[in-house]
Amino acid sequence: MNDTLQKVLIIGLIWPEPNATAAGLRTLQIIQFFKEQGYHITFGSASAKTPFSTSTEELGIDAVPITLNHDSFDEFLIELKPQIVVFDRFLTEEHFGWRVAEKLPHTIRIIDTQDLHSLRKGREKAFREGIAFTSNYWLRQEVTKRELASIFRSDLSLIISNFEVDWLQKHTPVDPYLLCYLPFILKDKEEDSMDMENSFEERSDFVFLGNGKHAPNIDAIEYLKRSIWPLILKKLPQARLHIYGAYL
Repeated sequence: MNDTLQKVLIIGLIWPEPNATAAGLRTLQIIQFFKEQGYHITFGSASAKTPFSTSTEELGIDAVPITLNHDSFDEFLIELKPQIVVFDRFLTEEHFGWRVAEKLPHTIRIIDTQDLHSLRKGREKAFREGIAFTSNYWLRQEVTKRELASIFRSDLSLIISNFEVDWLQKHTPVDPYLLCYLPFILKDKEEDSMDMENSFEERSDFVFLGNGKHAPNIDAIEYLKRSIWPLILKKLPQARLHIYGAYL
């Protein structure tokens, strides 16, 4: 490979599943962004592929299986010499970030947080404990300390929502320059395709979309069925509810 070529290594906890998870779609969008900037892209993961995993060959990128806690990853890094390494969440940075920092100290390290996992996990824990979720509660959680440590270790963290950017700036000492607000990347034609042909009055029924591996989605479905849907049926007895998602 040409050593002068700008290279990005994206490390995923799993192989991208853009047709099954929002996280997979997000990773695919980041891949497309770097391709448009002319980077050569290598994607690596220590996990096994699933039937939902996208074809890296069709994406036109290199796919490399990597191994946790093994010197072979160090050798792979030294040979590839990427200018940028992107971790698809803080867990991936925990596994591999220290090796990148040690072997390639001048390489830019970026976390795509996808969503703040500590915020989601903290809310879930508070809900199951039957207590109010607060910023102080969140800061006390071990997962919060780990995720913040990953953000501090990295050169940049991509944040998918303005709420999360504001939350971090309000409740932590994270410098704004470490954060980059980057929502889902939609092209103009993709936004146009989302326009509805039928008016609101011409449409009917209800749709819920959610991945079955995502605990908040399962909780939302149960709450929808138990508490919300009976109220809707009283007003709209002919309405139907359609629930779609992978791993359901």
